[in-house]
Amino acid sequence: MNKLLIAAVLACGIVAPANAAIFNLGANPTSATGDFSNGNLPTGAFSDQYRFQLTGSSTYITFASATNDYVDASNFIGNFTGQLFQQVGAVGPGGGNDIAIGSAVSAVGCPGNPGGCQILAGAETLASGNYYLQISGNAGVDAGYGGNLTTVGAVPEPATWAMMILGFGLAGAAMRRAGRAARVSFA
Repeated sequence: MNKLLIAAVLACGIVAPANAAIFNLGANPTSATGDFSNGNLPTGAFSDQYRFQLTGSSTYITFASATNDYVDASNFIGNFTGQLFQQVGAVGPGGGNDIAIGSAVSAVGCPGNPGGCQILAGAETLASGNYYLQISGNAGVDAGYGGNLTTVGAVPEPATWAMMILGFGLAGAAMRRAGRAARVSFA
């Protein structure tokens, strides 16, 4: 029995979970309120979650980006990725049956500075609900990143477009009819 307990303790020490941090961006984050960063990453694997809630509108266009500016290769973040999830269960890694939105986005070199900068960016159309952006990777010494998550109301639904076009058509017809009734003549 003691050997089994010692083996379990050793296995837990060998397979340590990645460092995880959870942050809250609030409801309907904008470019002014959706900033996030983690400049104090532990060396090694990490997985940070930035929670946000979409309320009010039926759909939102959500833009997210994250950047790692590094001075030398020791500040590089390996496997630097971002992924949106719809929160279904409890908060935290493994906390529920969360639904991945789209696919994970991997970082690429920044335009104009590909050797000293990594960036990842994406956009999705989301319905009202609870979501989180997960940023993960393998951090080098003194590595960190910063980014922004912005949501804006999406394009109106097709029924709204139809009502608007019908309204313009009726207003135009009324103006045309009114134009025929009144004739102006100059002497």
